[in-house]
Amino acid sequence: MTSCSACTVSSVEPAAARRPLLAMQSGHVELDEEFTGLADEHGLMTIAGFGDIFFARGIARLETLEMSSLSVEEAPGHEVIVTLFEVEATPGSIQAFIQREHEFRFVAVEPHHLDGSPTGRKAVMCARWNDADYKRRRCPPEEWQRRYGKHGVDRIWRDDVLPCRVYLRHCVLAASKLGEPAHSNFLDASVLGDRKTTVRQHLARDPAILEELPPPELIGRYSG
Repeated sequence: MTSCSACTVSSVEPAAARRPLLAMQSGHVELDEEFTGLADEHGLMTIAGFGDIFFARGIARLETLEMSSLSVEEAPGHEVIVTLFEVEATPGSIQAFIQREHEFRFVAVEPHHLDGSPTGRKAVMCARWNDADYKRRRCPPEEWQRRYGKHGVDRIWRDDVLPCRVYLRHCVLAASKLGEPAHSNFLDASVLGDRKTTVRQHLARDPAILEELPPPELIGRYSG
C-alpha cells in the first residue's frame, strides 16, 4: 500500500462499486461487497467505535468500558483530516478487510486536499452502525457469540463506551507523526460516545493514557 498526503473529508455520498482508496485518520489500514452512503449529509466527525480484536489481544477493559476504537458519523459542518491509502482491491483483500473491520458500515467519501481542492477520487471509510442492522446484515447469533458474547458484551454500538487506552495512545502518536494540522484535528474533531467530550479533553482528564504501553508482543502494532 502507498500512503498519500493528508486530506480533509467533508462530504459523503452513496457508492455502488468497490473502491481501492481508503481514508484512515490515524495510520493503519485495511474493502465490503457493498458500500452504503451517508445520504444527504455533509460533514463527518470521528466518534467511538468498537473492536472485538481488543478483547482477543487483551487490551479491552470491560469493567471500565474502555474498549472502543474509532469510527465516523455524520456531523454537518465538521470535517476530519485523514491519510489516504491505496490498497489492492482483490476479492481476497476485500474479504480480509470485512473480517477485520466487521462491525463497521463502509461508506464512500469525497476527500479534498488541505487547500480545499478536490482529490478527484472517492475513498472508503469505516462509519458508525447500529446493533440491529449489524446483526441483520452481517452478524447472526452464532457470529455474535463468537465475537462478543463470549466476552460478556451484549451491545457494541453504544454511547457509554470509552476509548481503549492502548489504542487511543497509538492513534494519538500516529496523528502526531503527521504534524499539524492533522494532530490538532484528531484531538479536537474526535469525540467520545457522548458526542461532547473531545479526545483532547479526555486526555487532559486522564493523561496517564499516553503512558499506557501495550503488552510486549503488541509494541510494534500499537506504538503509532
